[in-house]
Amino acid sequence: MGIHLGEIGIVLFPWFLWLSLFLSCGYAAITISSPLTLGQTLSSPGGFYELGFFSPNNSQNQYVGIWFKKITPRVVVWVANREKPITTPVANLTISRNGSLILLDSSKNVVWSTRRPSISNKCHAKLLDTGNLVIVDDVSENLLWQSFENPGDTMLPYSSLMYNLATGEKRVLSSWKSHTDPSPGDFVVRLTPQVPAQIVTMRGSSVYKRSGPWAKTGFTGVPLMDESYTSPFSLSQDVGNGTGLFSYLQRSSELTRVIITSEGYLKTFRYNGTGWVLDFITPANLCDLYGACGPFGLCVTSNPTKCKCMKGFVPKYKEEWKRGNMTSGCMRRTELSCQANLSTKTQGKGVDVFYRLANVKPPDLYEYASFVDADQCHQGCLSNCSCSAFAYITGIGCLLWNHELIDTIRYSVGGEFLSIRLASSELAGSRRTKIIVGSISLSIFVILAFGSYKYWRYRAKQNVGPTWAFFNNSQDSWKNGLEPQEISGLTFFEMNTIRAATNNFNVSNKLGQGGFGPVYKGTLSDKKDIAVKRLSSSSGQGTEEFMNEIKLISKLQHRNLVRLLGCCIDGEEKLLIYEFLVNKSLDTFLFDLTLKLQIDWPKRFNIIQGVSRGLLYLHRDSCMRVIHRDLKVSNILLDDKMNPKISDFGLARMFQGTQHQDNTRKRIHVS
Repeated sequence: MGIHLGEIGIVLFPWFLWLSLFLSCGYAAITISSPLTLGQTLSSPGGFYELGFFSPNNSQNQYVGIWFKKITPRVVVWVANREKPITTPVANLTISRNGSLILLDSSKNVVWSTRRPSISNKCHAKLLDTGNLVIVDDVSENLLWQSFENPGDTMLPYSSLMYNLATGEKRVLSSWKSHTDPSPGDFVVRLTPQVPAQIVTMRGSSVYKRSGPWAKTGFTGVPLMDESYTSPFSLSQDVGNGTGLFSYLQRSSELTRVIITSEGYLKTFRYNGTGWVLDFITPANLCDLYGACGPFGLCVTSNPTKCKCMKGFVPKYKEEWKRGNMTSGCMRRTELSCQANLSTKTQGKGVDVFYRLANVKPPDLYEYASFVDADQCHQGCLSNCSCSAFAYITGIGCLLWNHELIDTIRYSVGGEFLSIRLASSELAGSRRTKIIVGSISLSIFVILAFGSYKYWRYRAKQNVGPTWAFFNNSQDSWKNGLEPQEISGLTFFEMNTIRAATNNFNVSNKLGQGGFGPVYKGTLSDKKDIAVKRLSSSSGQGTEEFMNEIKLISKLQHRNLVRLLGCCIDGEEKLLIYEFLVNKSLDTFLFDLTLKLQIDWPKRFNIIQGVSRGLLYLHRDSCMRVIHRDLKVSNILLDDKMNPKISDFGLARMFQGTQHQDNTRKRIHVS
């Protein structure tokens, strides 16, 4: 009986179909019988990541690595044989007889292996959509090994750093030696076993940079991680078993990564579809370098080139400080009473006191104490002569310092409170000074208040005009001070409406503090967001400026001018209600070392153009000629698309269309 060709075709067709699909789609897994060779790649199921051989900078050295599949230029996130590249023309990555993943050169020498035999060779290696290369048992489908347990210079979502004091196991990041050499470099990022833990960057055996202790959702030494920050990280510690785990979670659909560079920079990136956006970098200035100002020294981020000593301390070596070398730090000016009583038996000295320092990164070498509140924390430090400072931090509790205070940073905003132990005499002098200054200030205030009252009485008798109607207690009186044609389209809000919108001016809704008072975010009953400028009674903006801003902005309409929605007058309260702009003011970005990275040159050029268009409208194209007189970066607001809008017209002046000059008796300060 013969076999027909048609029957042969029926038998062979499925095999050819399988072979064609295999060749077109790439490897699905690595097995003993299906190794990965030079020129071949293994893709994750969703096509996000790819495993294969690569050669940095087109050198002769070949490495096995994982990279983002669809992104160019190639970004490698993991390397197998970092310390020993392939230099032969033939190599393959396969499963050994004991179940390890091994890399063989042309002579069948083992160049690299997972070093963890699974005992069974019935297993395969595959690449997951998380970028994790795993070895899986064919029968039980148990995970036998994973690349996430052996990271290189990069953390991906779902990966982690860890320590185990009992076994000595550590999971760390280590930098490349250079951009073209993936062998281990100078910098290592690890999780410390302190309680609470922190992330430190080591350079050799020395600390190069540290994050500060973890406080439930973020690190205290990273101001970006405040209460409003949605952290992509989590940290868990089991003090009893001596273990800690720092995990990188997936908080976004965007591809993200954390990398320690060969220069020692820890960076976080996200891919926006067209390129990598830098979200965070550290160290960002000299203050970020460990111990930049030495023991008891304070590095101030607003002036990172200059250290200062903490209150009650003086430079240890003044000549070195004069030469710019401040790493020797500071020493106490006055010996602590507690120490003096113990050592010299002297009596009569006052009890030590604590000076509260705000907006700081907590120093290193802290110890956790299980006190239940700040008062107990304070007493616990006071009763221990070796305790030099304490802090009670939300999300942590009580931290004590029994050593030198090293690596302390003072921020402009954010940070924690640190209470530093001082001899009582250090604060006694300052209290006397405050009493003297306070007495003089009170006397001057009384004189000025009396003079102002007499002047007001004189002006009232002279019947100055409608401006003074603004000091009446009814809203109608305020409205009557404005002509109808001057406030067309302006809404007068009730105070109850504004209080409800801002949750009674809750501090959590506070956007910032201007020269004329605080600004709050509010949400009206129709879900519309607003910004409320609440003019304080002590502000420099009086009735004239308030009415001036209402008159001006209600008439001006331009896409690069902030829109005034209305005002509210209730007794002494004067409120201006504006459209809410989510990105706040330009100075927020320009003077923040992290945020300024978000405004690249195209965005800056767009902001420059927008401000110029707004000024051109004010000076030439509007129905009146307006000079702003207070233009500065804090008065340039940014919408959700980073389009600029000029704000704050309290000091602006109107001119006639043919008028080119005017005089003013008001002193203008522009910063």
